[in-house]
Amino acid sequence: MDSFTQIVLGIATAELCAGEKLRRRTFLYGAILGTIPDLDVLVGSFMYPVKAVAIHRGLSHSLLFFLGLSPILGWIVSKIEKEKNSFKSATNMVFWCLLTHVLLDMFTSWGTQMFWPLPDRIALKTIFVIDPLYTLPLLISLILAWRKPTFALRKKYVLRGLYISTFYLAITCGLKLFALQQFKNALQQQNIAYNDLIVKPTAFNCILWNANVATNDAYLLGDYSLFDSQPITFQVYQKNSGLAQELTGNPDFETLKKVSEGWYIVTQKDSTFYFNDLRFGLLNADAKQPQFAFSYIFKNQDGSLKAYEVPKEKRDGKALMKGIFQRIKGN
Repeated sequence: MDSFTQIVLGIATAELCAGEKLRRRTFLYGAILGTIPDLDVLVGSFMYPVKAVAIHRGLSHSLLFFLGLSPILGWIVSKIEKEKNSFKSATNMVFWCLLTHVLLDMFTSWGTQMFWPLPDRIALKTIFVIDPLYTLPLLISLILAWRKPTFALRKKYVLRGLYISTFYLAITCGLKLFALQQFKNALQQQNIAYNDLIVKPTAFNCILWNANVATNDAYLLGDYSLFDSQPITFQVYQKNSGLAQELTGNPDFETLKKVSEGWYIVTQKDSTFYFNDLRFGLLNADAKQPQFAFSYIFKNQDGSLKAYEVPKEKRDGKALMKGIFQRIKGN
């Protein structure tokens, strides 16, 4: 999830774990601890772009990392607070702030490598990385809690916010299962044989859902709004296995192929190769040269092909949001 949401969740977690002893200082500790796993983005800014993508939500979002880091940060907090907080309770606060960060990220489309060094990511794909309907109840509860003089009253408001936000997460799970069934029904009605299917929400909402469908020779992309009255249709994108074969063995291609979990197509324009990660939707639907939310261009550098992310334009984002708004209404 976005950093602001993780800060809010970190504060709520810290307050429940140590609010009685640390009082409102939990707002500072929770804000810091809630953002620590995402420091992999800062580390990645000093790395080659493809390597940065590969490490995102890897080690820094793993149980192994939390188990090693929690005692260290717990000891630091206990020393800062001295008699106000014991090493054990401080370590407990740190661990739960880190863990809840990852548990929330598991609901997004990117997911987390929670059991690193195992390569598999856990991604439930029920919520977009920014969703005000999850964040606002928590934020409001913390604002109200800040004004209360006792821990008992603060705890009551924080728990209310967590209950509402968690209930919303449960709703998104139910909506995803419903949307998944609609896509399965559409594929069956259209006699489309497929090998794999993933469904995920579009930006900032849980009303409009995207589907990626893998067949033997192509990928089908479709969307479904809870307000739709027309049958689901799918856009066909050929796998272009021949183009992908030309990049086989290239280190950047192999890394991106692994990161995309196999959901990609390679396209070519003016002898230049593009790698398109299909999991996060389209920015434009140009049949000849589609641009996806995450596309990479291969450039010749010192005699070898290196991949760089294709820059996104502001107009792409505006057009995308306009299209999503229209589709949510069932248009």
